[in-house]
This record gives sequence, C-alpha cells and structure tokens, in this order.
Amino acid sequence: MNTHAPLIIDVAGLALTDVDRERLADPLVGGMILFGRNWKDRDQLSRLCAEVKGVRDDLLICVDHEGGRVQRFRTDGFTHLPPMRSLGEMWMKDAMQATNAASACGYVLAAELRACGVDFSFAPVLDLDWGASGVIGDRAFHKDARVAALLAKSVMHGMLQAGMANCGKHFPGHGFVKADSHIAIPVDTRSLKNILADDAMPYGWLSTSLTGVMPAHVVYPKVDKRPAGFSSKWLNDILRGQLGFQGAIFSDDLSMAGAKQIEGREVTYAEAAVAALGAGCDLVLLCNESAQSGGKGIDVTLEALAQMGVAGDWTASERSEQRRLALLPTSIAPSWDALMSDPVYMHALELIP
Repeated sequence: MNTHAPLIIDVAGLALTDVDRERLADPLVGGMILFGRNWKDRDQLSRLCAEVKGVRDDLLICVDHEGGRVQRFRTDGFTHLPPMRSLGEMWMKDAMQATNAASACGYVLAAELRACGVDFSFAPVLDLDWGASGVIGDRAFHKDARVAALLAKSVMHGMLQAGMANCGKHFPGHGFVKADSHIAIPVDTRSLKNILADDAMPYGWLSTSLTGVMPAHVVYPKVDKRPAGFSSKWLNDILRGQLGFQGAIFSDDLSMAGAKQIEGREVTYAEAAVAALGAGCDLVLLCNESAQSGGKGIDVTLEALAQMGVAGDWTASERSEQRRLALLPTSIAPSWDALMSDPVYMHALELIP
C-alpha cells in the first residue's frame, strides 16, 4: 500500500461534488487548498471543511491567508489583517510593540481559520522587501533579514498559540526578482554566497521554529539551472543539510508558469510533481485545475503518478507522510461564537495595526 499522499488539490465550488469526494479519497491526495471561489460565508466554509473531513479526517485543509492583499476570506466577521510590511514599519518605531502586534496577527489569523475548520495557512512570507518584486511587495515584512525573521517568528508564535503550523515562503527568496512566477520564470543571477548571506538567512535562524517551507519557482543559475522547487541542491543540500530544516517542504503551485518548464523543457503536471518530489519536496500543489478544466488535470496527474510509482519513477516516502500528518492540528478549536468572547482573542484584536 502507498503510504505517501503528496498531492494537494483544489475543488471548484462551495460544496463537494461526488467527483470531488472521489478525488479527495484517492490515496495519493493528502489535502485540499481553498480559494476565494470556495467562500460564501462562515457557515458555508465550515460545512465545506466538515465535508472534506468526512471523506478522510487526515486530509490537510490549506489556504493562502497571510493578511493584506493575500487574504482569501474577508467578510462575515473575518478580521482584515494588515500587509506584513506595516509590521516592519511599526518595528522601525517600536520593535517590541511590533513583535507583540505580529504575534496578535498570527493568533487572529489562525484562530479565525481554525474556528471554521481550516487546518493550515501558507504563512508567513520570509521574502525580503527589495522593492523590485510586484508580486511580493508589501507581503514582505522588511528588507533587513533580521527584522523579517524576528517578525515572522512572532507571527508563527501567534499561529502556534492558536494550534496552527506554519509555512515560510518562498525559499531561498523571491523578493529580489521583478518577474512574477505565476506568469513567467524569474531568474535571480546573484551568487550563492550573496543569497545565503541575505535572503536565505531567515530560514537558518528559524530552522527550529518552521514546520513548513515553500520554495520559489525562481531559477538561480549560479547555483542550479532548475527552479529551487525542483532542485535537490537547494532543498536537500542547502535547506535541509546546511540550514537544518526538518519540516515539510511544499512545492509551489504546479500550474504556475514557473513550474511548467524545467531546464527549458515543457513538462506535464505529473512530470513536474515527480521532479519536485525527487528533488526533496514532501508535498506538491495543483491549485486551479478543478475550476479551469473541471479537474481533468487532477485526474490525469493522479493516474500518471500512480503509474510512475509502480514503474519506480518515484518512491513513496514514509518520512514525507509523517511530515504531512505533523501539520494537522492536535487541539480542538473553539467555535466561532466561543472565540468571539475569548479574552485572548479580544486582546489580540486590540493589538492589530
């Protein structure tokens, strides 16, 4: 039996269809990622999450919910969290107040999601604010790696208090390049020494605190001709070997432009998934297939992955599965109504800038 469920998939609507249930029940599927299209209100989101857990209670329900412009749920009581840059600006005036506000942001972010049944958010962003990247921009805390790392650690502390794991992104750093990896393949021509001395520093400093990492769909040609998420040198040698990271590594979305070519060759989703797993990823994301193709891309990928596993083109990893399961919350989350009257939550709300 396959003991590794590496694929995180999407669903198209506000509730599960029979086809969604069939896909989520596939032993190669380890979780689901939510988008704005999966949101109507809190009751609907809670029902959807309960439906997913009804298929398999070990499925990891994920979302990109950072604050600022990357926040999937914004209405029906969800707190509008600030962009992380605002915490960096606060740091420049009062560093200790900023760390406390960052912990409050992390707590509110995670507590509200968990009250609706969401397990995990891909946060915080560890990219540095070099001023060049439009896609990162105010999602980054600061240009100084030390400030970014300490504020991120405070956000992670707040998330942990609410019972949620974390995911630093986009390793080793997406903030220096202008191109957006959703629509292009960014190239960062800096040396390994320069990257390790700056953008990658937070990953080493937070190696005992990070439970997840997402690599960038960026090529660093002086290190490897493959994007970081498909590079064993970046993931195994540097992230795990040199920086000591022990948690789960997620590929970024395989449907992004930055993942559709490896070393100049067009690849299928299954080929990209196998390349990412072979390079050291534990989990791979396929994000928009249900909405765009009715999920055909998911079905083809699942079938191809199963065949490639039988053929020995990739090997299921028990360690990767343990890392996936370790991201699931271990505490029972309070209901939304209970959360609203919780003194810890109410105090955290007061601290959010």
